[in-house]
Amino acid sequence: MNRRFQRILELLLVPIAAAIVFVEETLILYLNRATAALARWEPVARFEAWLKTLPPWAALLALVAPWLLLLPIKFATLWFLANGRVVLAFIAVVSGKVIGTAIIARFYRILRPTLILLPWFAHVDAWFWRWHDWLYAFVRALPAWQKTMEIVRRLRLRLKELVSGFFAR
Repeated sequence: MNRRFQRILELLLVPIAAAIVFVEETLILYLNRATAALARWEPVARFEAWLKTLPPWAALLALVAPWLLLLPIKFATLWFLANGRVVLAFIAVVSGKVIGTAIIARFYRILRPTLILLPWFAHVDAWFWRWHDWLYAFVRALPAWQKTMEIVRRLRLRLKELVSGFFAR
């Protein structure tokens, strides 16, 4: 590949990939904690136990169901945009993405052992995680990523010191 073209591609794609990796890591971490806490509630725990008993085809339908349940949020977003309510549309999109990511990630975690019994799903799942791991390794190896993570680490440490100092009084 032409070195100049490769450099242009890096300049365009690396910030996007880095942003995706950072947001996903942060979002998934906190959403996993929130859904795990919610799963300790008895009705949710029973529902999750029931999901684990589903056959593969039903587990696939259960994994797709949250996308369908989020359709009203998508329609609300379109309605808000059509009526000039851009801020409400933005709030609807962000809340829909956060809620959808939380639910689908939790369902995936619960249903994956069953879904992996479908040969095509096992193939797609393995391909996706190979690609995902390669992308994350690539982004994490970038000097810009490492410098940014060092700044974030120092900011977190400083914030922790400030908060602990505030409560020590």
